[in-house]
Amino acid sequence: MEPQVSSRMKRILLMINSIFLAVGTCGSPLIMRLYFIKGGNRIWLSCWLQTIAWPINFIPLAISYLYRRNNNNNNNTSKLILMTPRIFMATIGIGILQGCVNYFYSYGVAKLPVSTSGLLCSTQLAFTAFFAFIIVRLKFTSYSINSVFLLTIGAVVLAVHSGGDRPEGESKKLYILGFIMTLAAAALTGLSFPLVELIYKKAQQALTYTFVLEFQIVYCFVATVFSTIGMIINNDFQAISGEAKTFELGEGRYYVVIILSAIIWQFYFLGSIGVIYSASSLVCGILISVLLPLTEVLAVILYRENFSAEKGISLALSLWGFVSYFYGDYKANKKRKNNQSPEIETINKINCTP
Repeated sequence: MEPQVSSRMKRILLMINSIFLAVGTCGSPLIMRLYFIKGGNRIWLSCWLQTIAWPINFIPLAISYLYRRNNNNNNNTSKLILMTPRIFMATIGIGILQGCVNYFYSYGVAKLPVSTSGLLCSTQLAFTAFFAFIIVRLKFTSYSINSVFLLTIGAVVLAVHSGGDRPEGESKKLYILGFIMTLAAAALTGLSFPLVELIYKKAQQALTYTFVLEFQIVYCFVATVFSTIGMIINNDFQAISGEAKTFELGEGRYYVVIILSAIIWQFYFLGSIGVIYSASSLVCGILISVLLPLTEVLAVILYRENFSAEKGISLALSLWGFVSYFYGDYKANKKRKNNQSPEIETINKINCTP
């Protein structure tokens, strides 16, 4: 019998994974963009770096396993692997989906400034709400509808005035394609979050943090295999040494950039999966959205990107949409708690735990 995670421990895990998510959400697009603006041009390599550091997860997995053994009355019966074959197959599907997301996102970051791609990625909250409504029966309210509308309008504002911040030497065709690819990445991310939440709910087994780490390892491994195939076809492995020699920051720093990129991306994936486990896919989407302004500011300061009036309007609409969604969810939770007795609320929390 696997020990259940207490409410206090789950709050601690939520805080830790929120920090991981913050580091990954803000740091990953910035270091990825650094690779491209300083001479890197391999899309599949950038895609591959997003999940290649998946073995790092064996460290917290080993710690979690020792924790389970120490809290199990019969240490010799602690299972080494918790994931069932059914969940394993579903995780492979999520891994393939994530591989597609990684490629679309890499293409977008290669062609767009971070401030633009970040604003487009903020629409993932709207996509998350839409797919959560279909997949996990999330109820729409006037606040969530307003949020989806505002985020959509924000993306439209950027689309109508696209090209104003097109990087020097970038063709309009490739810029627009990067725009579309980034929106596709946001849409597929919005799909993957509720799917992960659904897998948690349908697992029919005790959902410990060890299980979540196993899930993380498997789907990142599958996504890495997906991008490795792309790299082999595109001859990216052979091109790494040559690209390093022409990198503007120097050959040594080229390898530092790609190694840091791989590590920071694991913070993002570990944080997002952990937040979904500790809270929900909606909370994960909200946290990513609330970090948008910080990413925007860092992009303008570090890379001196042009922050046009259109971007300002889009950012304002995105933040308005976020506040609307968050406030609506807060009111709904408060109303639900007021209508429930403590006993019923406790039962519902147990039944709804992902």
